[in-house]
Amino acid sequence: MNQGLLLRFENLVQLRGACWQLRALSPREVCGAQWKPVQLSAHPMGSLLLHPQLWPKHRLISATLPQCRHLATKEETKKKRKKIPLMRGEVEIRQKMTVQELAQAMGKDIDHIYEALLYTDINLDSLEPDSILYEDHIKMIVQKSGMKYKSAKLKEEKERKNTDAVKRPPADPAVLTPRPPVVTILGHVDHGKTTLLDSLRKTQVASMEAGGITQHIGAFIVHMPSGEKITFLDTPGHAAFSAMRARGTNVTDIVILVVAAEDGVMQQTIESIQHAKNAGVPLILAINKCDKPEADPERVKKELLAHDVVCEEFGGDVQAINISALKGENLMVLAEATVALAEMLELKADATGLVEGTIIESRKDKGKGPLTTAIIQRGTLRKGCVLVAGKTWAKVRFLFNENGKAVDAASPGIPVEIMGWKESPSAGDEILEVESEQRAQEVVAWRTYVEQQEKMKKDLEVIEAKQKEHRLEYEKKHQKLAHLTWRQRKAVLYKANKHLMFSRPKERTEMDENTLSLIVKGDVDGSVEAILNILDSYDCEDECKLDIVYFGMGDISENDVNLAEAFNGVIFGFSVKANESIKKLADKKGIKIKLHNIIYKLIEDLKDELNCRLPPAVVETTIGEASVLDTFSVTVGKSRIPVAGCRVHKGLLDRKMKFKLIRNKDVIWKGCLSSLKHHKDDVQVIKTGMDCGLSLDKNLEFSIGDEIICYEEKEVQQTTSWDPGF
Repeated sequence: MNQGLLLRFENLVQLRGACWQLRALSPREVCGAQWKPVQLSAHPMGSLLLHPQLWPKHRLISATLPQCRHLATKEETKKKRKKIPLMRGEVEIRQKMTVQELAQAMGKDIDHIYEALLYTDINLDSLEPDSILYEDHIKMIVQKSGMKYKSAKLKEEKERKNTDAVKRPPADPAVLTPRPPVVTILGHVDHGKTTLLDSLRKTQVASMEAGGITQHIGAFIVHMPSGEKITFLDTPGHAAFSAMRARGTNVTDIVILVVAAEDGVMQQTIESIQHAKNAGVPLILAINKCDKPEADPERVKKELLAHDVVCEEFGGDVQAINISALKGENLMVLAEATVALAEMLELKADATGLVEGTIIESRKDKGKGPLTTAIIQRGTLRKGCVLVAGKTWAKVRFLFNENGKAVDAASPGIPVEIMGWKESPSAGDEILEVESEQRAQEVVAWRTYVEQQEKMKKDLEVIEAKQKEHRLEYEKKHQKLAHLTWRQRKAVLYKANKHLMFSRPKERTEMDENTLSLIVKGDVDGSVEAILNILDSYDCEDECKLDIVYFGMGDISENDVNLAEAFNGVIFGFSVKANESIKKLADKKGIKIKLHNIIYKLIEDLKDELNCRLPPAVVETTIGEASVLDTFSVTVGKSRIPVAGCRVHKGLLDRKMKFKLIRNKDVIWKGCLSSLKHHKDDVQVIKTGMDCGLSLDKNLEFSIGDEIICYEEKEVQQTTSWDPGF
């Protein structure tokens, strides 16, 4: 018998004996014994018998615990892998879910997710259980499975506490004290608002303004001989500063409407009336320039009736005062009327507690940093107060009055310039005082968070709309490829889109040439706001795209020049400066810096820059016209050439120019003449009234009655059709 078979048989016999030994032992002896292999014969394959040896107790425990832990871990893993039973209703989804997480949320296996993603743009070969799915794919899978989805609420929204600062409740009438009235002067551009205010406060503001036009808002206190104080806000009358005028009426108590007696009611006059009505502020009519011979105050009053401004002499409640701001006539009468109206309004405020106010203007100063002009509406502002406005805060370092002198405090109704802001707030922002710097940082952090959440929500809506649009386009494009595998589809799409890879650089160059990139700098926040509002009205994107790369306050800096170089842009500055080193750097890099002090000149310069970016237009100028009276043909070599017998009835025909053939008012050919003859002689020019024979193209047949037009092409610089409204 074969020796190998004998060895196997011996092993089986020994194994059977070992089994009988195990059966003979009790369970307790089995658990408490260590089985030790012992070699009984010279054959290693089958000479093993198991002999029990008792284990010490500590070794038994240490050997058993890891096994228990292993079993427990496996049980937990099995529990985790169990499918979550799906309740009737909606599947809760969130952004950036993995394939496995979506399967668990739906109560399905991973293969179900793969099946739902068939015939889509997802590469299934590269899809793993931990691969992240886009939100539109998640929604599509849930819908394909016959289920509904709902978005999971962000945990952060529940956990984050609202730490915003709010206004105090209304004050007790017993603590209210009288305050100066805040008066806003409104009216059309160049109707004398600044001159009026200048005459009232005895300074030369108008002489400092560019072109005599107020470029940004100013807040001043006028001390009356009787001891009363009036706070005046001087707003720009130019059409560009509509938002600043609206802001002025929101913090004012009385509006003085200035109308020039010789001009009457104008566009910004009507707008100013509307601002006052929207704010619910009473009006005083100041008819200016009454010293001029052509002045007609009565016409002004009658024109205002059409806009529901009824003067007292017509039975209304609006005081009308004829003044001359330049000569100072009747200014005290106007001031007394203002004080009288303020007394009727009984203007009072709470001068205690935390400060509340409104920012009128914001600007940057090289030495002082961000500065704001504000009207205090409640409380008393002092040095060291911690303020919050918008998404920035300040610890007040200095306070300045309208003359630039430092003051210690500002009570309600008093305009003041505040120094100490971390960043420049926006004009129109509400000022609130808080207890500490830490509290201010909490408020700013909360407002920044809220803004980010709102922006994220809007971005998600835009992204989802774009994804839906892309999905529809994708499905429409791939309907014919649905029977192919994803590899075949990929190959077909690559071949179809291969040519686009080579056209992109050219398209980008054309786009850059037809785009005007802007860097806008202004002296104050309101000026920048006015310029941006004008640029928002730009509606000629098909002619030249307008791209605002950056905007801000302050003088032109090196960063602005570098930014303009990166975007091939132009720097526009309003009431700001650029030092010599910046100008030299800009010249070296070929960057244009355009500085202006009058807003309409800045807009005109901007339109010229847009015109330079437009491609030249080709204009056709007609030189002569001729009619075809007869047709015939001539043979040149082996070719038959059609010839038209024509008579010039307007202008002349010049062989050097271009021609076009018109038949039934349709242009059927354009090009150059092959020949032009007069009485069998080749000529260059045929004048009015002369007959000629001409040929255009050997394949072009003439008809009697056709028109031959001789014209010249010239390139003319296009002008933008954008109308900023003034």
